[in-house]
Parts: sequence; C-alpha cells; structure tokens
Amino acid sequence: MAIDETRLNAFMGNFVHDLGAVMHAATVVVGDQLGLYKALAEGPASAETLARRTGTDPRYLREWLCAQAASGYVQYEPQGEMFSLSEEQAFALAQEGSPAFIPGAFQIAVAQFRIIPKMVQAMRTGLGIGWHEHDASLFHGTERFFRPGYAANLASQWIPALEGVAPLLERGAHVADVGCGHGASTLLMAQAYPKSSFIGFDYHAPSIEHARETARKAGIDDAQRLRFEVASAKDFPGDDYDMVAVFDCLHDMGDPVGAATHVRRSLKPQGTWMIVEPFANDRLEDNLNPVGRVFYSASSFICTPASRSQEVGLCLGAQAGEARIAEVVAQGGFTRFRRASQTPFNLIFEARP
Repeated sequence: MAIDETRLNAFMGNFVHDLGAVMHAATVVVGDQLGLYKALAEGPASAETLARRTGTDPRYLREWLCAQAASGYVQYEPQGEMFSLSEEQAFALAQEGSPAFIPGAFQIAVAQFRIIPKMVQAMRTGLGIGWHEHDASLFHGTERFFRPGYAANLASQWIPALEGVAPLLERGAHVADVGCGHGASTLLMAQAYPKSSFIGFDYHAPSIEHARETARKAGIDDAQRLRFEVASAKDFPGDDYDMVAVFDCLHDMGDPVGAATHVRRSLKPQGTWMIVEPFANDRLEDNLNPVGRVFYSASSFICTPASRSQEVGLCLGAQAGEARIAEVVAQGGFTRFRRASQTPFNLIFEARP
C-alpha cells in the first residue's frame, strides 16, 4: 500500500483539529453552566479573580481558561496572566439570546455522546430512537441553539417574506406551531403579534410543560393569546388556522406526508403553511461543507433515528433539501410551494392549498 506522506500529514492535521474540537465541546458546556463566560465578560481577570467572581476552584479554573485560550474562545495576556473576552467572543458566549449565541449547540453535541450505546444498537438493528429517549440536555440545547436565529429572523424577515401573512398577523390571526418543543418560536411570534392567537403543539409532554412555564415567566398568561398542548403533527386539533408553522422538525417526523395532509385539513382555504428546515442543497456533493457536516452528524444521531422510531419512518434527514420537501408538501395536498427566504442555517418555505 503506497502512502502519500503529504496527504497523510494533511489528514492528520485535520484529525488534530477535530479532536481538539470534540474535547473542547465539554469545556464550553461546563463554562456555560457555571456562568464563567458571563463572569469573564465583566472584565479581564486572572484565574484567581475569576474564581472569586464565580465561586469556583482557581486551579481547575486556570486549566479551563488555558483550554479556552488554546481554542480561541478566550484572550490571554501573558503580562499579569490575564484572561478576557473580546466583544465578539462575549457576544457569542456570554450574551444569552444574541443572534450568535452558541453554547446551546455544544449542549446538543455533548448530548449525542450520551446516546452512543443506543445508537450502536440502532445501527445494527435498524430500530429507531425517539426524541423522548434522549438526555434532557438535548431539549434545552436545541432551544438555546435555534432560538437566537428565530429571534433575529422570524418576525423581521421570515414572516414578512410570506405573501400577505405579516399584515394578517398584525390584524389578528389564528396560528398553530406544530412540533414546538420548548416553545421558543411560539413565544416569539406571540410577542411580535399581540393581536393574534397562538397554540404550540408537541408530542413530548415535558417540553410542553417547559413551554408553559416559559410563557408564564414571559408574562403571557392569557390562554386566548398563547397556550401549549400535547399533540402530534398528525392529530393536533383545529381546522380554522390562518397559518400553521413547523420549525426544524418536519424532517424528524416518521410520516411527514401524513403530517402535511393533516396540516392541509387544519388550514382555512386561504391559509399558509410555513416550513422552516435546516439549510441543504438537493445534491449530496453540494452539502459536503461545514454546515452540511454539522447537520449530517446531527441527523445521524438525532433526526433519522427519531423518524425511524415512528410509524412509516420516512427518514427525510436534516439535509433533505428543497426538492424532497416539495415532494412531501405536494403529496400532502398542497398545490403551491416556494422558497420564501433563507439563512446560512435555514430554508424557509411557503406552502398553500
């Protein structure tokens, strides 16, 4: 076997980079949970100073800070052995809810490791792994990862890109958010359009309880304006919705065609189905990039097993692409479908009866 040393060295360089990223992920989760990034955002500090701010052990903290500096997540000044966050690092690591907030993504990554034993068995047997079977850190991480993007784009770009929907919501409309999880998308819409009413549905009862508590903390206790109920995408109640929305979950469903059919029946004749999906091109070769790498990896451990655990088990995967989503929508009885907007991480589709 002939080994090209240059190519081998390049591959090993990639390996070192990737191993560092994998090892680094857990340190971000710990730093987030202990409030270390938020405390460091208050100003430069030595390990001892930051330990006093956060009530942590200075020796452990120094090692953690060194790891952050080596990863480019923290600035280090040798004079005085001081650590700090740049404005950009603080924006991404310490400012909860900022459009660039990233600790939630690392929660998702770490949650994948906890499912490895089940995943090994699933890949041998072809059986699925339900969303509810994952560690709760996945549910919290998913909300924290997606919420910043929704907050930055949902009311300002995505809904205005839908034909006639924003003015309707401003006047007052009836909306279902299906597969709402912890309810971040539902709450954001309710806050942006106070004259409309919103119902968030999800089959996962603990997520619905979390969504209800989040709404209470946000000060929206009016059940006429916002409420959350346990229901699946194929059986949620109601047949008079002006809009139905699904955020980053259609590809997780076992029977997305069945869900599309139910959505079609639940809409008013002139209603709109807004579908938000992970960004993907239609051809595999066009998804072999950093974003595709993230989504294919997540799809392997989360999305595809979730679909396989349900009836039909179509397994669209997180990189389904526009053409495949269009097929599902058409099979569900919709006659009009278009890409309304996009970001580097999401595709936003509009479907009408």
